[in-house]
Amino acid sequence: MTSLRLPPIYQLGHVVADIDKTCDFYTSTFGTGPFNIIEEVDMEGALLRGKPISTKIKVAFAKSNDVELEFIQPLEGKNLYTEFLKTRGDGIHHLAFMVDDMNKWKKHFADKGFEPIFQHDMVVMEFAYFDTSIPGGLMLELLRWKP
Repeated sequence: MTSLRLPPIYQLGHVVADIDKTCDFYTSTFGTGPFNIIEEVDMEGALLRGKPISTKIKVAFAKSNDVELEFIQPLEGKNLYTEFLKTRGDGIHHLAFMVDDMNKWKKHFADKGFEPIFQHDMVVMEFAYFDTSIPGGLMLELLRWKP
């Protein structure tokens, strides 16, 4: 089997219990920001392990050179982020990669034995998470912005 050549890292995703406190800390301590905070993202219809869920999150984004920092705070409902907070607390959750063809990349991952565990096709973008946490402790996310 040949290796899967991923595009450059686009995003480093962190799950946090308090997004405002985290953004304030990164801004005041490291000069990171400004953060673009989206107070509520409704992810109705996302699939978690193949089943539709109803969930809401709060997100914040800031660039650090070529990599985007993303902070995610679960607000309501069960999702991959609430599971992470419950089992591990605040921390780095995933690396994200921007792709141009989500179906093609999902097939590449399936060929390596990975199926999406959390995915959603939203109005402006689509994403799919793959559990690549053993070894290394991180999930991988594929992102595609829609034209």
